[in-house]
Amino acid sequence: MKSIAPDIPVFKLYGESLAWPTPDLLHCESIPQRSSLYHWEIKPHRHADLFQLLYVQAGEALAAVENQRLRLAEAAIQVVPPLCVHGFRFSEDIQGYVLTLAAPLVAHLEELLGHSLGVQGGFACHPVGTDRAWLDLLFETLFREYRGHEPGRELQLQSLVNLLMVWLGRRERRRAAPLGASERSRQYLARFMRLVEQHYREHLSVDAFAHRVGLSGIHLNSLCRQLVGQSALQVIHQRLLLEAKRNLIYTAMTVNELSDALGFSDPAYFSRFFRRLAGQSPKAFRQSAAAGGAPTPHRDDEG
Repeated sequence: MKSIAPDIPVFKLYGESLAWPTPDLLHCESIPQRSSLYHWEIKPHRHADLFQLLYVQAGEALAAVENQRLRLAEAAIQVVPPLCVHGFRFSEDIQGYVLTLAAPLVAHLEELLGHSLGVQGGFACHPVGTDRAWLDLLFETLFREYRGHEPGRELQLQSLVNLLMVWLGRRERRRAAPLGASERSRQYLARFMRLVEQHYREHLSVDAFAHRVGLSGIHLNSLCRQLVGQSALQVIHQRLLLEAKRNLIYTAMTVNELSDALGFSDPAYFSRFFRRLAGQSPKAFRQSAAAGGAPTPHRDDEG
């Protein structure tokens, strides 16, 4: 693979815009599903706040992760934490899955595991060995559940991801390495992301977040722009937008109620905020989500 260019694109999912394409907090697809669209090559890129697991079951993958080049020719799970530059070239007989976890789910898992997935885990590659049959079943079940609409789907998905993270966490504990400069930067960003997850409804200033992280506001903004491609304020706003979208799709809250729940003092300001970031009003977004088949509750007194 060619050397990674200085200007690395930042994607939510490869080839797509910065918008997270689903109200779910995870995304699961087969490796051929996306790579076949790009002639089996995923060029170097990074994800701002996503944690990915690439499970290669059969075939061959050439991976470029940061400054490492790896050849995956046996069943293995490649870990790609947030902000790591990575690219892949696959053989046409590749089989396997890509599991992508969004920032809120990553924060929840980090709380359960007691460490940052983006720092301690690193960009490790784990041969699955004797766990092959178990992991095959786990990923196949997760993929089927993700694509389905059975009752208890979200709970089932959470349970399957928890099982996978326990397996991964046990593997990670066998390896430890000192933090370099880039790892320290990612650690600061991971701390900021966790704080955003905990306090995004409070509308704290960037300086307030920066103080809690242990940086100046200017340094935090510089770090976010360097690693995420967005300002710190944009990161905060994107988290608010994600929560607004989820509530518009999965709850019957009115716009006024949602505005209050997200810490906005004025529903009109919330609507302007939503329109500016999403390109349509909250009500229009809810209607388009319902037309697309999402399970959208509705109340006649919607604002």
